[in-house]
Amino acid sequence: MRFTRTSVFAPTQSPAPTGAGGGLLPARDLAVAWFLVALIAAPAWALTVAQARDMGVEPGTMGMALPLFLLLWVTMMTAMMLPSMAPVAITWVRGIGRQSSGWTRTARTVEFVGAYLLVWTAFGLLTYAALALTGGLVDDHPTAGRWIGSVAFLLAGLYQLGPLKYVCLRHCRDPMSHLVRYAGFRQPARDLRVGVHHGAYCVGCCAGLMVVLIPLGVMNVAAMAGLAVVVFVEKLWSRGPLLARVVGVAFLVLAVLAPFQDWLLPGLEDSTPSMDGM
Repeated sequence: MRFTRTSVFAPTQSPAPTGAGGGLLPARDLAVAWFLVALIAAPAWALTVAQARDMGVEPGTMGMALPLFLLLWVTMMTAMMLPSMAPVAITWVRGIGRQSSGWTRTARTVEFVGAYLLVWTAFGLLTYAALALTGGLVDDHPTAGRWIGSVAFLLAGLYQLGPLKYVCLRHCRDPMSHLVRYAGFRQPARDLRVGVHHGAYCVGCCAGLMVVLIPLGVMNVAAMAGLAVVVFVEKLWSRGPLLARVVGVAFLVLAVLAPFQDWLLPGLEDSTPSMDGM
C-alpha cells in the first residue's frame, strides 16, 4: 500500500495547524500577516538602533551586565530574525487560531514565540561568554584583537561552508515539510516543543553569521542590518544556498585580511593599535 504525506493527518493524530492539507496562507491573509510582522520588527529595530547610538561599538561586553545584555540580545534577534522566520511562524500561529480561541489561543501563541526566543536567549549566553573572553584578551594583549578577528571570520566562513549549516538551512527553507512534522507532535506543550525545535534549527542556520559580530561589534547597526538581509535572502530566495557559500568564501577572505585592516575590526578597534605604529 502506498502512503502520501497527508497520511500524517489521520484522525488518530493531532490535526495540522495549517488546516486541512497543511496549505500555506491565502494571499490576502499573508499580506495582513506580513504587515503584523512589520509592526513588530519595526519597534525592535528602533529600540536596537537607539541603544546602539547610546552605547557605540566597543570590544567585549561593553560593560553590560548579563541581564541587560540578554534583554538587548533578544530585542536584536527579534529585529533580525522575525522577517526570515515569519512564513513558519505566521502559518503555525494562524493554525493555533483555527484550533483554539480566547486565552487558550493567546497562551499557545505566547508559548510558541517564547520558546523560539528562549533558544536564542540560550545562544545569547554563549555569545556573552565569548565576548567577555575576547574582550578580556584584548584588554590584556591589545594586538590580540587582530587575530581574534581573523579567527572569528575563519570560523564563520568554515561554518557557512560546512554540512551543519546546510542541514539547518534546508530545514528553514522548506516550511511545509516541518510544519507537517510538527503536526505530529503530541500534547502537552506541543507549541513549546515546536518553538524550541524551530528555534534550534534557526540558531544552527545563523550561528556562523552571528560569530562575525565579535570583530564587527555586537552593537554595530550596519553589521546587524547586513546580516539580517543575508539571513532573509538565504532562507527565502531560490538561490539562498548559493549565497550562503558566497558569504562563506567572503568570510575566509576577510580572515586573511583582518590582521592588516583596522576597518574590518570595529568591534575590537578601541583596544587595537594601528599598524602604522607597529
